[in-house]
Amino acid sequence: MSYECFELTITDRIAHLRLNRPEKANSMVPSFWTDLPAAVNALSRDASARVLVISAEGKHFSSGMDISVFTDGGLDSPTGTNRHIEAEAFRHHCLALQEAFNCLEQARMPVLVAIQGAAVGGAMDFITACDCRYATRDAFFSVHETAIGMTADVGTYPRLVKLIPEGWARQMSYTAERMSAKKACEIGLVNEVYGSAEELLEAVMGTARQIAANSPLAVTGAKRMVNYGRDHSTADGLDYIATWNASMLDGDAIRQTFMAQANGEQAEYEDLLSVKKTGS
Repeated sequence: MSYECFELTITDRIAHLRLNRPEKANSMVPSFWTDLPAAVNALSRDASARVLVISAEGKHFSSGMDISVFTDGGLDSPTGTNRHIEAEAFRHHCLALQEAFNCLEQARMPVLVAIQGAAVGGAMDFITACDCRYATRDAFFSVHETAIGMTADVGTYPRLVKLIPEGWARQMSYTAERMSAKKACEIGLVNEVYGSAEELLEAVMGTARQIAANSPLAVTGAKRMVNYGRDHSTADGLDYIATWNASMLDGDAIRQTFMAQANGEQAEYEDLLSVKKTGS
């Protein structure tokens, strides 16, 4: 299947989604907001990939939301419409945009993102919904919505404040200042910083291969537990992992792993089962 804003390939159980509009700084046009969740949800359902890597062509990862998104069912409303009715419609427009990135958190497989150049505005909403972030030395980050007179509304705030110290989340949000990759790594927004886009992608693909070599059941369980633990108390998290392992701990896979390690071999694991699409 072809997409307007990105290319998607799968090799050795690693899916690679590459933003491919470098001439427009990979801005997010209206089709992006439907194509991204369609592609990610399909990968998650059919279990064809054990990990998803997201990267971008060109100088910048993404300049954020394209202005056409605001005018296509967003800021522009029919003249004379009741402002309260307009507000209700805009709320649903906003919720639909949020779903485009919620799918990254909800996906059964981990999502790694490789960032070079700008990751600003809507791109911050994008990358904060991914599991792990990596950047080049020239990358920079900005909650740019503040600088254009709006409050970021597609996911940055509830996620950013759980990724970095609250004081830095507030400073980035209030000032719209650019944060360097070095500072982003120091405060935990990105895991590692690399000298070039080529070095970055090579390293991220190496991490993806490590993930793909592990048990998909264990990895999806780990993702689920980290997300649940982030949003709940320690007691709730402990209860949930006990329930999870009571039903999904694979003793055979554990024994096979020990046997393979004893023989100096790499264990082989079953893929997750595909699940049917529900709803329209």
